[in-house]
Amino acid sequence: MIMKKLTIVILLFTSVGAFAQNVTKEDLEKEIKPLTEKVKMLQSENSKLKTDIGSLNSKISSADLKIDSLQNQTDANTSAISQTKNELGIKIKESGDKNEGKITEVSESLSKNSLYGIIGVLSALLLSGLLFWLLSKRQKTDKTDFIEQLSKTKSSIEESLVKEFGKQTDLMESHLKLIEQQNNSSTLNANTEPDHSLALKVADELTLIERNISLMDTGTKGLKQLSRSVEKIKDNLEANGYEIPILLGKPFNQGMKIVPVSTVPDENLDAGVEIISKVIKPQVNYNDKMIQAAQIEVSVGY
Repeated sequence: MIMKKLTIVILLFTSVGAFAQNVTKEDLEKEIKPLTEKVKMLQSENSKLKTDIGSLNSKISSADLKIDSLQNQTDANTSAISQTKNELGIKIKESGDKNEGKITEVSESLSKNSLYGIIGVLSALLLSGLLFWLLSKRQKTDKTDFIEQLSKTKSSIEESLVKEFGKQTDLMESHLKLIEQQNNSSTLNANTEPDHSLALKVADELTLIERNISLMDTGTKGLKQLSRSVEKIKDNLEANGYEIPILLGKPFNQGMKIVPVSTVPDENLDAGVEIISKVIKPQVNYNDKMIQAAQIEVSVGY
């Protein structure tokens, strides 16, 4: 039996020795290296967790101190409120007793003469109210007259402007004849680029007139005739190759060949929406080619 056990032990040692010979040092290092890296990673994470736990413990301790301080302050406030309530209760009772005594004295001393005095005071109050109502009515009438006077003054100013703008449109029509002559000369000489300065000046003045027309009362004397003259001049410009695109009220984006001079916030627009709300200088195209970039004001929603 002993011999049999010795034989088994010898065979086991022989097998282990053979296995050890087959496993090289490089194989062991390949197996151990990933484990070592994982152990280092776990140690690093463990250290970080310890740091975080320490920070949290510090914050919790600080919060506990603040809670204790607030609790102490709350207790002190509660005690002060209770004391104030008791003192107010006593003072209110004393004041009530005094007032009751005074009311009794006044009631007992009230005589017929005092009653007449009260009636006189009430009459004076009623008279004051009547005078106030009369003065308010007079003031309202004066305010209405003032508004009417302002309206008449505004109408008079607008009529004067319409007359002045009418004179400008007459001058523009003479400018259009010169523009037409320049274009005819340029057509005869194909190498000559026409002078656009006069056409651009007319376009700028037209834009100014249109902006003022939009601000006037539609019932202003001569306004319809002025609007027709402006449209006629624009048609004549187009006939000579000049176009003024309509930009007012159009959406604005940064890719447009337009110069935004200013921006104004507009609560009536959705957030981020940008609309051209004023044309300061118009865009002018000649034969479908832009010769003047527009200058505009942009309203921005918020």
